Formats: sequence, structure tokens, C-alpha cells
Amino acid sequence: MKLSILDLAPVVEGATAADALRNAADLARHAEAWGYHRYWLAEHHNMVGIASAATAVCIAHVAAATKTIRVGAGGIMLPNHAPLVIAEQFGTLESLFPGRIDLGLGRAPGTDQPTMRALRRGLENADNFPRDVQEILALFAPAGDNQIVQAVPGAGLNVPVWILGSSTFGAQLAGILGLPYAFASHFAPDYLMYALKAYRERFQPSDYLERPHAMAGVQAIVADTDREARHLFTSMQQAFTNMVRGTRGKMRPPIDDIETYWSPMEKAQAQRMLTYAFVGSPDTVRKGLQGFIAETGVDEVIVAGSVFDHGARLRSYELLAGIAGDLRQAQSAA
Repeated sequence: MKLSILDLAPVVEGATAADALRNAADLARHAEAWGYHRYWLAEHHNMVGIASAATAVCIAHVAAATKTIRVGAGGIMLPNHAPLVIAEQFGTLESLFPGRIDLGLGRAPGTDQPTMRALRRGLENADNFPRDVQEILALFAPAGDNQIVQAVPGAGLNVPVWILGSSTFGAQLAGILGLPYAFASHFAPDYLMYALKAYRERFQPSDYLERPHAMAGVQAIVADTDREARHLFTSMQQAFTNMVRGTRGKMRPPIDDIETYWSPMEKAQAQRMLTYAFVGSPDTVRKGLQGFIAETGVDEVIVAGSVFDHGARLRSYELLAGIAGDLRQAQSAA
């Protein structure tokens, strides 16, 4: 079982996007030392609390600050881009950091409709997702003698392509194309088990994979005690409440009583999105993750764990790395 990190480069109150990007590179350096497998950044636009909009640039920033950990996109929202541009960007990244770059592709735009118009894209582009994925795969293949359009760099480079999703659509596409699949259960848990089943049932061996390879996202915050972790978690609970309210903002500091922040309806909606949030001491989170892995049978877990204080966030991921080591030992002994 491999453990990875999904980073949205959160911008906290009182700080800037530059601070968030410095923190991302610092966390990645620590994650590499702690044995994490991948460090992915996600594309979101027009959100003042997320600094990873220029995702390929952020990946280059993190990859330059590290040496061995895989770095990639979790993901690039393909409806926002021409496939050739993405193939060139990630071909360039692979040329700069060979053997370390991943490209995860999502079908959602990752933003609102006014921002989509500002990106000069439209909802109809999501309908072209299967075709656009295949176009990217073709652009990464060795160029033919008579091929008119090539990705330079890109053609002939081994950039692993993942399909990301929060429904069965992407799961079926990943299975049909024989690609690895990642499910966004860290904020959209409802169809996790259906999607994993669809992916495994539809999987066809390919030049990319011989057998299905699935990853699932979770939220996790670990501290020395359950009480401390739950306190840190209130920043994320406030963020998800704000999503329910349709408001944006920077990450807020933790509060003593989350019940004073959300209404009963908001609480229910936020908690549903946070179904797979494991929060507590190492023992508490270990039990939660162990149950999640047993339930899903996933090959990898990718963790989003935004914490207001950077030092506390580092400590959370350090403790989580220790938990992952314990789980791997348990699997080896089984």
C-alpha cells in the first residue's frame, strides 16, 4: 500500500499565495524524506484560498525542490485546455525531471461558469473528454514518420496518465483504456464503491497496465491527541461549510466550537462530503485507514490534509507516514 499527498496549496488568512507555494515545496521536501510515494497538486481557478491554478508551474516548483518523489497533477481539468498544450507542458516537465512526473486528468472544469468563460472554454468541452484523453495518449506515443502535429517535448516520453473522477463515468473510461484510476472520495464520497467496481469490471489490459490500479482520496489530520487533531480539523470543517454556502475565502484558523459556525443542515452536508476524513491520534487514524483500505481494496491512498498552521501540518503528515509504515508491516505479515 502506497501513501501519497494531494496538495491544494492552501492560502491561509493573513498569508499570500507566495507563502502557500513556499509551504508546498517545504512539505514536499519533508514528504520525500518521510517516504511518501507521490506529491500531487490540483487545478482550481478563481479561488483565493487555493494557489495551484497554474498547476504545471507549481509542479515544476515542487519537483525542483525535491529529488526522488513523484510529482504530478491531481489533476489537470482537461476541459480547460487543448490536449496539445497539456502534452507539451507535461512533456517539458518529464524532460526536466525524468521518471518523476504524473499526469492526472479530470473531466470537471474545476471552477464556476463565469470563470470558464474567462478561460475561453465551455461546458461542452467535458463531452469531449474521452476523445481528448486519447489524443493526449497519442501525443505521448512515439511520433510517426508522417505525423504532422507533434508534442515537442512530449512525443515518445513515458508520462503516466491517470483518469480522475467522482462518478462511474471516469472509472469506466479508465478501465476501457487500461489506465490507472483515482477517485475523489476526499470530497465526493458517494460513488466510491460503485466506481471502483465499475473500473475493475471494465478494465482491459493495455500497454500502460496489465491489471487494474486504483487510488482513492481521503482527508486526514493527525496530532498527538484526538482532541488536538479535532481542533485542527475545524479549519477544514469551516472550509467545507463555506463550500455548502457557496462562498470563497482563505483558510480560517481553527475554532474552539465548530457547532457555533454551521447550521444543522450545513453540518449534515459538510459531514457527508467529509465521510472519509480520518482525524485523531495515530491510533485513531490507523484504525480508520486500516478499515478504509480493507473496505475498498485500493492500491494507493492519497491524502489531502490542509491545516492552518504549517508546522502542525508538517507534524500531521509526519505522524501519518509512521502510520503508513505500520500498515505496510501489517500487510507484509498477513
